[in-house]
Formats: sequence, structure tokens, C-alpha cells
Amino acid sequence: MNETQPKWLHWAKQIQGIAQTGLTYAKDVYDKERYEQLRALSLEIMSEYTKMDARILAHLFAGEEGYATPKVDIRGVVLKDNRILLVREKEDGEWSLPGGWADLLLSPTEIAVKEIREESGFEVKPLRLLAVLDNQKHNPPAPYHVYKLFIHCEITGGQAQEGLETSAVRFFAEDDLPRLSRNRNTEEQIKLMFDLLRHPERVPVID
Repeated sequence: MNETQPKWLHWAKQIQGIAQTGLTYAKDVYDKERYEQLRALSLEIMSEYTKMDARILAHLFAGEEGYATPKVDIRGVVLKDNRILLVREKEDGEWSLPGGWADLLLSPTEIAVKEIREESGFEVKPLRLLAVLDNQKHNPPAPYHVYKLFIHCEITGGQAQEGLETSAVRFFAEDDLPRLSRNRNTEEQIKLMFDLLRHPERVPVID
């Protein structure tokens, strides 16, 4: 377990995972009822400690079905004149690499290209995978367990343009980063991207 993750969050996510998997495979109506109780307990724990509305939490997890696995977040990494492309999120007013949840029927590189176009206005081509990071080790505590994929892309066209979820598009130097949307990406992750791009001989970081 990540030492920076509160024990209550670790336990709540474990309970949620057990409940989700149990509801998927249980046949007996009484077993299903017990798994529903476990899910409700995990949501109660999260609501108590995060102060997030229980109804919102229930909505977040209600659509989760099947064997419980980590979610996948794809981030596009674009460098121009030694500056990195970031977009300002309308949700919190803070900055992130363009990206989002993986979509069904699209490959990771296709998602990176789509997200960069939709959030920044730039057309890009994917070059290589830079890193696969576990959010439990590299991000603030969150309800979801997420694998974050960072994909290096090169601009081929388009122009800076805000999107439905973004309010600004800019390139930033490594020593002049704005306030970051830390659940999406941290300063340490952005600096890791700069380092990996300075050393293309390095293999992707997987942690």
C-alpha cells in the first residue's frame, strides 16, 4: 500500500472492488444483497472522510460493472521550443496535459490524438510511450485506482483553441509551470516528461 494514501481510502477501495466483482459473479439473491451492502459501506466511508455528497459518489460507482480493475487515463505530451503544452481545465481552473479517460474501441495513441485535438486545437501524430504511472504512487489520494499513460506527440497542424472542457491553451517552460490540476498530473510528472524528452534513449518509465 502507498504510504501516502490514507488507510481508510485503501480499505474503502478494497471494499468497493470486492463488492463490484461480487455483484458481477454472484448468483444467489442473498449474496447480491450482501455485496450491495458492502458497496454502500464503501461509499459511506468515502463520503464521511471526503465530505463528498453520497449521491454523487453513488453515481460515480453505480455504472462500474464487471471484474474490478484500474481505470486508464491517457495524457498527451507535446513539446515546442522546449515548452510543454498544457490546457486549463474549466472544472477547476487549473492546468493539465491534454487527455482523459480511455474510450472503448480506440487505442491509447488514438485517444491521445483525439484528446489533444479536442482540448487544445492542435493536430498531432503519436511518437512513443513515455511512462505508465500508478496514481496511488504518484498522485494525491483519489477514489479510483488509475493507470496513467503519457504519450509523446508531435504537432502536425491546427492552432491553439480552447475546447468544451478547457478555457485556455499555452506552452510552459519547465521552470515556469502554472498551478496544476494535481489529480490529473503533478509537477513531478511534468518534470519527468521533460527529462524523458531530453533523453530519448531512456526506456519508458513504468511504476
